[in-house]
Amino acid sequence: MQTRSFDGIPVGEVGLGCWQIGGSWAHVEEDDALAILRAAYAAGVTFFDTADVYGAGRSERLIARWVGEDAPQGIFVATKQGRFSPPGWPENWTLDAMRTHITASLERLNVASLDLLQLHCIPTDALRDGTVFDHLRTLQAEGLIKRFGASVESIEEAEICMAQPGLVSLQILFNVLRQRPVWQLFDKAQSNGTSLIVRLPLASGLLSGKMTKQTAFGDEDHRNFNRDGAAFNVGETFSGLPYEAAIDLVDALRPHVPQDMTMAQFAMRWILDHPAVTVVIPGASRPDQVASNVSASTLNSLPAELHAALEAWYRSDVDHLVRGPY
Repeated sequence: MQTRSFDGIPVGEVGLGCWQIGGSWAHVEEDDALAILRAAYAAGVTFFDTADVYGAGRSERLIARWVGEDAPQGIFVATKQGRFSPPGWPENWTLDAMRTHITASLERLNVASLDLLQLHCIPTDALRDGTVFDHLRTLQAEGLIKRFGASVESIEEAEICMAQPGLVSLQILFNVLRQRPVWQLFDKAQSNGTSLIVRLPLASGLLSGKMTKQTAFGDEDHRNFNRDGAAFNVGETFSGLPYEAAIDLVDALRPHVPQDMTMAQFAMRWILDHPAVTVVIPGASRPDQVASNVSASTLNSLPAELHAALEAWYRSDVDHLVRGPY
């Protein structure tokens, strides 16, 4: 596993997103969740991303159980807050509510201070107001959090957050089906020294290359109930693309995939080829998926001419189809 610098700390460039092991939308048995965490660490993963709302704290508790049982060394656990209820929006980003939610995460993770606390896709107006960042700086001064960042939905939100003193990271939506950050955000983030965490690198599984227009998803799977943004930002599901159109786009990508790579490896490698990216956090519902994701770190970079062709294809065939904040 290759490493990159996150606020001066070396982390494996492929991390693990822990939404799935929380069981919020894809039920994963506890023993299977622990096996996923162990497989990730054995493969060189050191960056683990979770949130208080993932399984109403289940994801955080599972990470703490694994750490307590296995004592892994050199790991970095990032969590998020802002969507847990009670009290709910907009009270969730008052200082008292933030302190309460952070204290609960500390207890679930069994740590004295959080490695990284990220705002969890809170409204743009709350970010623009800036008071929430004053609260984060207060909580950092109290020792409850070591660093703070924000998980955002749009370039506008990213730029608002980067203007805040002390913010070390942004978590963004980015993949070969959602390329706009390359030319609208990356140079600014690098100039600002902001670490970029990439979520949904496989576009909710589209870029595994295994889905078809007939693929069915369970009732509790966001790929069923949120594919048109009925529950939360449509960009969080299939990168904001209409499902059937997205399947056609993935099929159009297939001829570009090098013969020695799977579609998923190609999609991950494409992201890792961008030096502005600090860490990619694909999820996993099985240990073997972890191995596939991590393997992208060992592959050769894609040719420059392929990157250029994929950008041209995105601008002409994909960008106008993306829905939701961008």
